[in-house]
Amino acid sequence: MAILPDSAGGQIVQQKFQSEFRLDGIFARSSAVEAAYGFTVPAGIYMRSGLVAGIGVGRHGIEGRTDLITRFSLDPFRQSRWAPYAGAGLSGRYRSKLDDGSRAYLLVFLGVEGPLPFGERSGWVPALEVGLGGGGRVGLIMRSGVNARR
Repeated sequence: MAILPDSAGGQIVQQKFQSEFRLDGIFARSSAVEAAYGFTVPAGIYMRSGLVAGIGVGRHGIEGRTDLITRFSLDPFRQSRWAPYAGAGLSGRYRSKLDDGSRAYLLVFLGVEGPLPFGERSGWVPALEVGLGGGGRVGLIMRSGVNARR
């Protein structure tokens, strides 16, 4: 029977799976407000890739979306309390035919991610995002976070 060592306290914790909850406003000819859940996984030191799925209310009723994204962090090791990031991807919006029906869009965004709660090694961190993809977008986000990594 082998005994495996546990990670030492000084080692950087890797966050393999990062969840997020979001509230997004999309402003276009067919505007919408959507609640969404997403997740990302590491795609390198500075990058995370993932999927976001949302549902909400548009001008003519219920609508939804899925975003396939990649996010580039300018501070992947949490050396600053607040850190800017940029990203891009593809977005699918699923709407009523009265709102031009379902369509795919290119997505680009800029954001800033906040700090962990004071003194905590993990928890939920706030983020604010603006972008373009099927209209102008503004998102308020809460992401799971760990100490020393974004």
